[in-house]
Amino acid sequence: MVSSKAILAGSSLAALTLFHPGGSAMAQTTAPVTTLPTVEIDAPKQTQAPRRPKVRVAVDRRRSTSQARPQTEAPAAVEGQSEKLDTARQSILPPGGATAHTLTRQAIEALPQGSNASLDKVMLQFPGVTQDSAASGDLHVRNEHANLQYRINGVMLPDGVGAFGQILDTGIVGSLSLLTGALPAQYGLRTAGVLDISTKSDAFNNSGVVGVYGGSNGTISTNVEYGGTVGQTQYFLSGRFLQNNLGIENPTPSVNAIHDRTNQEKGFLYLSTMIDPASRLTFMSGVSNATFQIPNNPGQPPVNTAFGVSNFDSSRLDEHQNEFNQFNVVSYQTSNGEFDTQTSYFNRTSLLHFYPDPIGDLVFNGVSSDVYRQSVVNGIQQDTAWRIGYAHTLRFGLSVSAERTLVNSGTTVLPLDAAGGTIDAPFSVFDSNAKTGWLVGTYVQDEWKITDNLTLNAGLRFDQMYQFVDANQLSPRVSLTWKPFAGTVFHAGYARNFTPPSQVIASPVNLALVTPPGAPVNTQTPAVGQSSPVLPERSHVFDVGVTQQIYAIPGLEVGADAYYKKARDLLDDGQFGAAYVLSGFNYDRGENVGVELKSTYKNGNFSAYANLAWAKQIATDVVSNQYLFGADELAYIAGHYIYTDHAQMLSGSAGASYLWGGTRYSVSMIYGSGLRSGFANTDHLPGYTQVNLGLSHDFNIVAPNKPTTLRFDVVNVFDTIYQIRDGSGIGVFAPQYGPRRGFYFGVSQRF
Repeated sequence: MVSSKAILAGSSLAALTLFHPGGSAMAQTTAPVTTLPTVEIDAPKQTQAPRRPKVRVAVDRRRSTSQARPQTEAPAAVEGQSEKLDTARQSILPPGGATAHTLTRQAIEALPQGSNASLDKVMLQFPGVTQDSAASGDLHVRNEHANLQYRINGVMLPDGVGAFGQILDTGIVGSLSLLTGALPAQYGLRTAGVLDISTKSDAFNNSGVVGVYGGSNGTISTNVEYGGTVGQTQYFLSGRFLQNNLGIENPTPSVNAIHDRTNQEKGFLYLSTMIDPASRLTFMSGVSNATFQIPNNPGQPPVNTAFGVSNFDSSRLDEHQNEFNQFNVVSYQTSNGEFDTQTSYFNRTSLLHFYPDPIGDLVFNGVSSDVYRQSVVNGIQQDTAWRIGYAHTLRFGLSVSAERTLVNSGTTVLPLDAAGGTIDAPFSVFDSNAKTGWLVGTYVQDEWKITDNLTLNAGLRFDQMYQFVDANQLSPRVSLTWKPFAGTVFHAGYARNFTPPSQVIASPVNLALVTPPGAPVNTQTPAVGQSSPVLPERSHVFDVGVTQQIYAIPGLEVGADAYYKKARDLLDDGQFGAAYVLSGFNYDRGENVGVELKSTYKNGNFSAYANLAWAKQIATDVVSNQYLFGADELAYIAGHYIYTDHAQMLSGSAGASYLWGGTRYSVSMIYGSGLRSGFANTDHLPGYTQVNLGLSHDFNIVAPNKPTTLRFDVVNVFDTIYQIRDGSGIGVFAPQYGPRRGFYFGVSQRF
């Protein structure tokens, strides 16, 4: 019943908005009246009536004047109307008692590398965000693997299939907010965090930027942006090309990686047209195309003989991976009196192809896999906020998406003899799985302002999945926000979450293809011949926190947040082979607990921040895709709570920026106590600290309002050598090191 009301409310509001002759609409469409001077009548000093040509001249002047004013005032009017709708969109999907951290466009540009940094590197400056290797997902929010939701202008982007290609460029970001904790009912599916991206809102002034950035590791990056306003339409487009010799983390501690070239192209288009002062139609499209060489680790001893080759130089392996992602979003938004609503259609296409080294992979790993993954998603999303008087705001919505996935794996393996040695008689198997799956979600949420200082959010969410497993859940959500004093905000919340696995990662395999009697015992025959289906995760999340402005030190704000999560069928995934693709599995039970401390300070041209997080995630008993594990490891996990491989005890970030004499000086730092390693994740890697520096200055070479910006950045100033992964632990295939010291220069010109 809730979902049908949501759809009817959205369509009804659209109709009312289009045909309602409101005062503001009349002002927009009626030409302004100009009072003409009487000089045309008095100047001739005649008693006879003015001639017809003079009447035509007067009419022509009126037409000319009334046309000139909209040309100068329309862009400002469109901008004002767009800003009002941006504010209304925020009221549809507010944090609602969750923990929110935000970086503005200016704050991003003040970081070392600015918008030239990838989105995952920028996110490492948020509290509770942990660095990981590209093969393992780049980062983790509150010690969760994946389970991060991306939204752009309020519209949820579906999961892709890429392991390390990022579809969104930092340059399009107007503001970046990370929501964590007990999320309100509006947010479902991926619930460890919601990365809410608002596109640049100040880019529609008929100007643009072109820039080039490069330096160490053969890095060269060129970008262009342009935005403007034509009539009632605002537009913005951007493109970036990047190439370097460090596409994925180096598996060795050396300065230069071997066989690690990457080429990446990204593009983004934004179009928004005001239908009337209270509604608009928006189109967004993004594309990313990337190729990666898989880096080599020299000096590895050959293990097998394949096709007569037993002596292979590991530095000459030739694996690579291609990734393509593309999305489109069409949204209709209206704000009319008591209602704010946004209805969107979205689609996303995501492709991944891993190309092995057919002989080299067999010599070193005993298996060579050519893996192709494809996902095509189409869906709709509708969200509405209804203000019922002063005290209550009712929010409700619906989302429906259909996903078609295709997973192909052409694998060449070596048979084993009675003693367990390999036989040089390679044979190939082909496994293919295609599936059309559905996700349906609906919610209703009431924001009740009990007093001016006390707000209660209570809601229900229902989610249904039809994928390789059919399941559903009704999830209550409740949170309380209290502002007892000026500058003090307490929040506490509870959320019941339902998290379906990514369909492409949950795709089953046909073990009969590599298991007797269907095939001889071979290098791909699992030690445990069990592959239970990957299940959705169900969890309870509790979160409490406080932020406080320190008035004794103007500009200083501090905060603390604590959380506890108890899960059944805890989702996880990892790289269980040479192919840079992830496979999913579940732990029967899991717990996640943590505390985050944060602080920000701003005084004039100086700003600084510091974050520290303690976290612990443990789990037990693998209950799906058991074939991925060795028998001894599987038995150990069944009888013990272990740390998940991405669990890190301590993580931190800090930074500062100062604008002095027109030059901006900036520094940032990340700290990690080390991810897990060893048998069943019983060990962990050493801790590390990476410090980055930045320097930028605007020169008025072309014009005062068209600055030329020069920047110089140093990544890993102290050239700290540290491992992100060492090749051991659950779902970890190869070692990866953090970046060595690098120097980068850039210039950009506004036009």
